[in-house]
Amino acid sequence: MLETNSPVSGPVALPTVTADDETLRDALTAGNIPTLLLVLRTLTGDPRWFAEPYRPSRTIAMNDNDSGGLPEPVQQEIRDAVLDVLRELRDGGRGVTPPPLGAELIEILGESLGEQVPAEYAPSMAEDAGFVPSDAFDGPPLGADLSVVIIGAGISGICAGTALRRLGVDVTILERNDDVGGTWLDNDYPGAGVDTPSHLYAFSFAPWPSWSRYYAKQPEILDYLRRVADQEGLRSVIRFGTEVLGATWDSGSSVWRVQVRARDGVVSELASDVLVSSVGQLNRPVVPALPGLDTFPGPAFHTAQWDHSVDLTGLRVGVVGTGASAMQVVPAIAEQAGSLVIFQRSPQWVAPNGNYLREVDPRTRLLFEQVPYYRPWYRLRLMWMFQDKLHPTLQRDEAWERAADGRSINRTNDKHREFFTRYLREQLGDREDLVAKSLPDYPPYGKRMLLDCNWFSTLRRDDVSLVTSGVAAIDGSTVVTEDGGRHEVDVLVFATGFSARKMLHPLDIRGRSGTSLRERWGDDDAWAHLGIEVPDFPNLFLMYGPNTNLGHGGSTMFHAECQVHYMVALLREMVASDVAAVEVRRDVCEDYVARVDAAHENMIWTHPGMSTWYRNAAGRVVTNSPWRLQDYWTMTRRPSLDEHIVTPARQSSSKGVA
Repeated sequence: MLETNSPVSGPVALPTVTADDETLRDALTAGNIPTLLLVLRTLTGDPRWFAEPYRPSRTIAMNDNDSGGLPEPVQQEIRDAVLDVLRELRDGGRGVTPPPLGAELIEILGESLGEQVPAEYAPSMAEDAGFVPSDAFDGPPLGADLSVVIIGAGISGICAGTALRRLGVDVTILERNDDVGGTWLDNDYPGAGVDTPSHLYAFSFAPWPSWSRYYAKQPEILDYLRRVADQEGLRSVIRFGTEVLGATWDSGSSVWRVQVRARDGVVSELASDVLVSSVGQLNRPVVPALPGLDTFPGPAFHTAQWDHSVDLTGLRVGVVGTGASAMQVVPAIAEQAGSLVIFQRSPQWVAPNGNYLREVDPRTRLLFEQVPYYRPWYRLRLMWMFQDKLHPTLQRDEAWERAADGRSINRTNDKHREFFTRYLREQLGDREDLVAKSLPDYPPYGKRMLLDCNWFSTLRRDDVSLVTSGVAAIDGSTVVTEDGGRHEVDVLVFATGFSARKMLHPLDIRGRSGTSLRERWGDDDAWAHLGIEVPDFPNLFLMYGPNTNLGHGGSTMFHAECQVHYMVALLREMVASDVAAVEVRRDVCEDYVARVDAAHENMIWTHPGMSTWYRNAAGRVVTNSPWRLQDYWTMTRRPSLDEHIVTPARQSSSKGVA
């Protein structure tokens, strides 16, 4: 049952209005007008709220369009109407009406955005908003006879653990760290934060209305993940300080034998029907093997292993890399350090975003916390703006690429290049030296798009230097670059990314034939059906596996929930059919991987002359998904036993700790 002023069907609780009139009136002045119109339309059913003069203007790019492009008197009329409805809800004069579904949901969402949203999005959006229940998180129980071991207690592990716990499955989560959080526990460098809007970067089954920033920083994200783990009772099934060494499929008992090492060094074994890898792609930091690095006398560390004992005050700091981590950490430490020298391998495209550094007004937070439907409608607007809307613009037009001399891949992409170039020049002003160093020669979105967190203004500082020659070696406290330059530093920070393509390393996972995943994949060529299943590895499910990174934008939470839905649906089929094990057929997997590769050939990440961590040594895109999120949501709805080799009779499994 929902916590509302009147019963409404759906898995997610709607808030109760408790604030007095003056507090509500004041809060509404800070509300997003298109979202308030959606609230009005939902609570009153009155279609006039998206007719003239209330029809909002089109929402452009990543702008929230808070005013809706409407004159102030019309905005105030909308706020007054919302206040009247909220007052009635609070005082018992009105009940909360059910949310719109199907064509109506899509129609009014499109009206709020000023553009058409495809009808096919209605089911996924209704489920994400909590307007309808999710089979994976709110369906009938699977039962405790099924045992599952999950490796990792980060985002994916929490997502999978929550679904399976809610469905009554016997779950054990193995976590090498001493707390939940995964990458958000490890990456606590100064300035660390998310580049997806906070209100989208949350599980649909665990919404959080009280974000303090539109783009949350690491401590708040970690607090959120801890809160979800606590609310879902996951800590009782997590073995902290436990490192997984490997796992072997036992065909005789149809179980996984999982080898683990505890904090005290003791090695033991667990057995389970199902094994879920939630280790992800960005969990093993990479520090380049620079000649002479061992001679550096000062602190040297990766951003994911930040040494908080080091006081940077007045020190000369060298930062190697200009990717996402560097772009956050450099502005965060520039004021403290005595000087900064940044070693850039290649420049990055940087996008402006008015919300990136913005805190959520406490009045707006009250709307998220108390106004029925405000939070889910705001989130659905973000889903369209930040997830699939960009996808069509990332398709390659070979004729255009040739004519554009490789600077863009299609007409729209070229407009993006012009926009981002203009922004870069505006920010760097008369610093033509920095413009020359900072302007990429490859198409926008060819590498991970970064958000400006005062990067350009930091580059303009007198105590910050940008070096564009690669680092060749370390000579004591001197960084030697390939052009012969020598740069004295006291501290070295490596913002050099992760071993993303070497997936599941260093785990030794061995399937039915005894062959390991590493032997199947090599070091940089991972593949899997839907990024989830691999032939010869029964009852193994990968979270954030091959080709599931969202290069075009969107929330990893959404993608994780898709993967969990697929796993749960397949487990339901197993239980219903008394099946001991399922293994995706090789032809099914090969067909899927071929479709992934073919789709990538038409996308920006295979644009020639550009290297990224998305592609392996042979040029194949290994990490990124080529699909719209809507496509992937559809693909993961209804798995079929017909696409699998099944072990038909469930056998005694000798489970437990050896």
